[in-house]
Amino acid sequence: MRSAILLGLLLAAVWSPRGGFADEARFFPEKGTHFGVYYYPEHWPEEQWERDIRRVAELGFDFIHYGEFAWARLEPEDGKFDFAWMDKAVALAADHGLKVLMSTPSPCPPAWLATAHPEILAVDRNGVRGHHRGSRLTGSLANPVYRKHVERIVTKLAERYARDERVWGWQIGNEPHIQTGEDYSPSAQAEFREWLKRKYGTVEALNEAWGAAFWSYTLDNFEQVQVPTSNPHTYLDFQTYTSEEIARDLGDQAAIVRRHGDGRQWITTNYAYYQGLENVNPFLTRDTLDFASHTMYLTHNRKNSSGDSLAHRLGCGMEYSLGEELAASVSGYTGIMELQPGQINWGRFNAMPMPGAVRMWVWHAFGMGERFVCTYRFRQPLFGMEQFHHGIMQTDGVSVSHGGKDFVRAVAEINRLEEKLDPSAENEFVNRSRTALLWSNRNLLDIERYPHHQDWDTWQHIYTYYQGLKRMGVNVVFVGDGDDFDPAGTPFMVVPAYQMMSRELVGKLEDYVAKGGHLIISTRSGLKDDKGHLWEAKIQQPIWNLIGGEIEYYDHLPANRPGKVAFGGKSYPWHTWGTVVKPGSTVESWGTYEDQFYEGASAILHRDPGKGSVTYVGAWSDDWELEYDLLRRVYGKELGKLPFDLPPYVFVHYRQGLWVAVNYTDQMIDVPAGGGAEWLLGGRELPPAGVSVWRAGP
Repeated sequence: MRSAILLGLLLAAVWSPRGGFADEARFFPEKGTHFGVYYYPEHWPEEQWERDIRRVAELGFDFIHYGEFAWARLEPEDGKFDFAWMDKAVALAADHGLKVLMSTPSPCPPAWLATAHPEILAVDRNGVRGHHRGSRLTGSLANPVYRKHVERIVTKLAERYARDERVWGWQIGNEPHIQTGEDYSPSAQAEFREWLKRKYGTVEALNEAWGAAFWSYTLDNFEQVQVPTSNPHTYLDFQTYTSEEIARDLGDQAAIVRRHGDGRQWITTNYAYYQGLENVNPFLTRDTLDFASHTMYLTHNRKNSSGDSLAHRLGCGMEYSLGEELAASVSGYTGIMELQPGQINWGRFNAMPMPGAVRMWVWHAFGMGERFVCTYRFRQPLFGMEQFHHGIMQTDGVSVSHGGKDFVRAVAEINRLEEKLDPSAENEFVNRSRTALLWSNRNLLDIERYPHHQDWDTWQHIYTYYQGLKRMGVNVVFVGDGDDFDPAGTPFMVVPAYQMMSRELVGKLEDYVAKGGHLIISTRSGLKDDKGHLWEAKIQQPIWNLIGGEIEYYDHLPANRPGKVAFGGKSYPWHTWGTVVKPGSTVESWGTYEDQFYEGASAILHRDPGKGSVTYVGAWSDDWELEYDLLRRVYGKELGKLPFDLPPYVFVHYRQGLWVAVNYTDQMIDVPAGGGAEWLLGGRELPPAGVSVWRAGP
């Protein structure tokens, strides 16, 4: 058993970018998953607090979340603070055995501050400055007055609670981003110019990087820089600056809390919806926060649901899974800070979740390894922007809601089964199939600025490969180009449409393969250098040696006139992007185009240079089946028979000796548990919204 534990720790150190499990054990030693609720004392009569907080504990939760929007209550006048009400709320939580998760209130500047200093408010791309309108995330992070007041309120909170044993951890801000997307205020413009001076040093270097000779954009000095702009390189830098400014704000607040604390409280923030907030980069806070947590509301029905007859009730499980694994990749572990307990109020049509769906979401979090699950929120509000956002309790404050019953049931089930967890347990398939996915929000920004085809969607392209990996039951670790690429921890690596590459990155990928890693790289990768310029070379020539072939050109088709690619005896439609490649003499052509004027030309290359392998996929199929079948071939070639061939939106996760399966489809599914399975919950037949938990047989 000791050797298994050592193996697990070694793998953690390899594939977790920070080797963060030492901190995980320090902050979360007691149990597998903790459960909590958002509660807003400032929204309810004080005489109801004790009843509500007692009920939180009675329903099986072990922590309670306070304060992220309460700046006006904590500082009702400039420099005058009121913590008496928060002191009482903290005391009531402790009286009922609940740990407190404290938040900093920076997302919601109070009216007195916005009135006295309107310059603290962000400016949108049309040049319109916001006003105090009862919204959130409206502050200009670059504004010195805003920063001074944030520093003061966070300092006051930290002085009071950063050493309080009743406070378990801290959430910095809330869903960090800028409400208008970017801030174009004078403060942000000035900060951006200083950022550019630090990055480029001279205006000549700036002009070269931005291709300023095009359309006579050449600048004489940094003071002439103005955003927004039509220059794609300027925009890319401004979005990168915005990412760093958001991370700077989080880091500054975390540093205040840390300075006043004693190291026992953890510090995080709840990142939300990476695909809609591309300039938010959680990896930039890897060294300032202890870990990244995340937000998920599954029935928004905007993207990434199964599309079947129950998709509107079961939600976007693929986005949920990706959000968890992306957040966990920052420091090696994560928790979900906001998980809906029922209907929401801001989706496309806000359907009632199917009975059992909320329970499934909680179990899915447990299976993925979440260290805590916090639901937003405990009580449904009677006023404000979220009146129709359900809570654990109904509007009377005493009756558990439909979704709340599901949530509470899942909490009770997990609490009963947690004793079955075995921290020393390992699974050979999970370890041997673990996959790194190369990810960069800067690459996302660059492609989305210039998609080149109306149907190109970079996130959808990533999901094409991610969904295939989850159908095989593979664990995914998101890595950046600055991380170590080590096949000992991640034997496989997927590089989906990584358009901007430096020569150093290409060299790292070549080294990864030479050490035995198996690389799958898709179309558009290496099309530009790391400045966002096309190479002064043949098309994608810097990756030719890596993929073992020459890229001749790429094509794009209308959706109603798709082409076809042949692979493995099957034919697959495509239309968005198809790259024509010429294989080298020692390289296999795994797939070819079946039509167009390049009929018979290669679309997929595979080479085995030694211990590792490289597979280049030049076409993006319309139904994603090409990518899935190709992944199965690559993984099967290296691992032998694969244990899972799941339908899309059925997930199987392994956690410390337990397998957890959940079903986001409208079909009954047979769980591929193998013979001798010991069923702890559910069984081999997995219905829609169903959960099955088992231990593998001998």
